[in-house]
Amino acid sequence: MAWWARGWSLAMVASVLVTVSLGLLIAGGVRTACVTGKGEGPCPAPLVGPDGTAVEDKYYFVYQPLKGNGSITARVSDMSGQIRLPDAVPGVRHVQEGVVPWAKAGLIVRQSLKQGTPYAAVMLTGGHGVRMQDNFTHDVAGGPHNGRQWLRLTRSGDTVTGHESDDGQAWSEVGTVELAGLPETVEIGLFATSPGALWEMASAFAQVTATFDDIQLRGANGSWRRDDVGVVMESDGKTPHHPGGVVESGDKLIVTGGGDIGPATAEGGVRADLMLIGGGVGLIPVLVVAVTFFTAERRRGLIATGPPAGPHPGRRLAAKAAVVGAIAFVAGLVTSGVVVPAGLAMVRAHQNPVQPITPATELRMIVGYAALTAAAAVLALGLAALVKRGWSPPGWPSRWSSCRTCWRPWVWRHGC
Repeated sequence: MAWWARGWSLAMVASVLVTVSLGLLIAGGVRTACVTGKGEGPCPAPLVGPDGTAVEDKYYFVYQPLKGNGSITARVSDMSGQIRLPDAVPGVRHVQEGVVPWAKAGLIVRQSLKQGTPYAAVMLTGGHGVRMQDNFTHDVAGGPHNGRQWLRLTRSGDTVTGHESDDGQAWSEVGTVELAGLPETVEIGLFATSPGALWEMASAFAQVTATFDDIQLRGANGSWRRDDVGVVMESDGKTPHHPGGVVESGDKLIVTGGGDIGPATAEGGVRADLMLIGGGVGLIPVLVVAVTFFTAERRRGLIATGPPAGPHPGRRLAAKAAVVGAIAFVAGLVTSGVVVPAGLAMVRAHQNPVQPITPATELRMIVGYAALTAAAAVLALGLAALVKRGWSPPGWPSRWSSCRTCWRPWVWRHGC
């Protein structure tokens, strides 16, 4: 067993070194730059939501201040949009009419206009029906509607409730959320936003236009205000990049917006799991050594002594799996425990934005990688056992069981 233990030890060391080396190499090579109104330079820090995670918070907002309790009701009578497709002719923009599945138009209550502040919203989406969302990371599905729909959002203290209706008469609740610490005066109104369309792993421009009518306010009766929340400027620092807008037509408000309200994508900064990108390569030594050494053990056992004596093969395999899993778990824990914090420190040192990650999430990532390494090692052990079970010298039956009763030293020459 000494050769087997040495082989696994070397495989674990190789796995750690490969994964850590690749992770730090990638972290050291990450360089990001952004073009802002002040020119090209380091990217700004990612926007952070109420729970400390990176978020997107960009949309067009038509609103009124609401003091105390109240509600807003409106019908989304139409949704249309524009999507930029890959250029059919190089250099010629190809834009067509359409709405992406996660385009959103609906009603929202916000603590303030500051990006990243707590909110609750009920909305109609381009392809996922009615949704009730709050604080960027929480989502409840309503009805599977994609056509016109009445929506209602009600504020009572810190409680916000969303409703939907097909006819404006019979209402059903979509969800209720608690926004702890809501101030007495909040902002309530209509919004529209649309994330980009994905083409070949890149995000292209998309925009949605929603028509709101049958608008009713309770608790707020001032004039409509408007804000293009989160709009960015062109390099001149003055021209909005893909601005939204609103058109008032009689009792209708036609709102156009682009962006998103939700968890940040890769654009929100470097993700911590990028540090573990070398893990796939690092697991190769584990798989190779498992198959190679267990197959070699099979040959040695056959040539030297014949059928193995001692505990049942299943119990021996289970014992080996426990040992291998424990060793691999420790190796994975050391790997992720080193490369994740060290890699993130290197990324930050080069002024790259990093998606915020809580200590609990980072710990789950580290332990999760260790569990993945252990699972891969045990699966490799099982694969090696299958290979070993199926291998036999020329002239031998394929299984020990058929020869167990007639084993003799001369069986190698004469067979069973």
